[in-house]
Amino acid sequence: MEPLGLSAKAQSVYRAMLQAPDAGLGELAERIGLDVPSVAAALDELARLALVRPSSEELGELRPISPEVGLSSLLARQEAELQEYQQRVATNRLMMAQIIAEYRETQESRGNPEAEFLEGADAIRNRVLELSHNCRSEVLVFAAGGALTSTPVWASEETDREMLARGVDVRCLCMASMLGNPAAAHHARALVDAGGQVRSIAVLPLSMVVYDGQVAVLPADVDGELNRAQVLRGRGPVAVLSAFFERLWEEAAPLGDHRGRDESGLTGQERAVLTLLLKGHTDEAVARSLGVSVRTGRRITANLMNRLGARSRFQAGALAVESGWITVS
Repeated sequence: MEPLGLSAKAQSVYRAMLQAPDAGLGELAERIGLDVPSVAAALDELARLALVRPSSEELGELRPISPEVGLSSLLARQEAELQEYQQRVATNRLMMAQIIAEYRETQESRGNPEAEFLEGADAIRNRVLELSHNCRSEVLVFAAGGALTSTPVWASEETDREMLARGVDVRCLCMASMLGNPAAAHHARALVDAGGQVRSIAVLPLSMVVYDGQVAVLPADVDGELNRAQVLRGRGPVAVLSAFFERLWEEAAPLGDHRGRDESGLTGQERAVLTLLLKGHTDEAVARSLGVSVRTGRRITANLMNRLGARSRFQAGALAVESGWITVS
């Protein structure tokens, strides 16, 4: 049931509760072979998903919701979220098409020589290499579909390293499905190892690169194959594309956490989670602060609770302070 957002441990606890509705925390742990903190974390997850409710007879105890009711409601919520996400994607695609059409119309009416169209993958790649060489501060990349190494709007690993060595900030947003491609995964990992940043997201409207917030290379036709591109200039329209990138960047999941661990065995990300839990932040707020998905944030929280032996999210933060893992500012 993981596609429904239910972890394997939570699923085991839920099944055990359906078989023994009156079982307490210790009995559930014994039935499924988990330790008590793991069962407590799973119960927190089930409560968030509205699959358990407080008992009307036993104070402090939880009882399972019927799967016909609970799972159906969970699926309905996910279907509503999916529909909302698809609507956002469609709106984003329409917005991109409008920006491109308006810019093209303006350039044609002015006869501006700055309006540049590129035909063929070779011409696109050559222009990209030139822009990469002249870039001074920041590169923002939308990599939609195909391997990074075969996307004409994107540069080579050697060019990545050269830009990063010059102090250029390189950030790449790619579709999550791309990372299943060995070449794309290798290129993404190489970019991160060289000092760049890569995040993945389920859907991107198009491939695009923005240089220094002033020049963008994107498809001439939003829905077409990337064998004909246009170079977009001007702070106004390029600023809109940059803002669009930043909005999706906040929603995307990092490729990986390569930061070191402290003497307590914590990464910087884990320390941040414990601090947020101590302050009573919700799962959604924790994920938003970290720039990760809610599911990823919950997985990190459950792991920390297990390591601390905490029975609740707030207790995890309190135990972390008591153990010297974090300090209260």
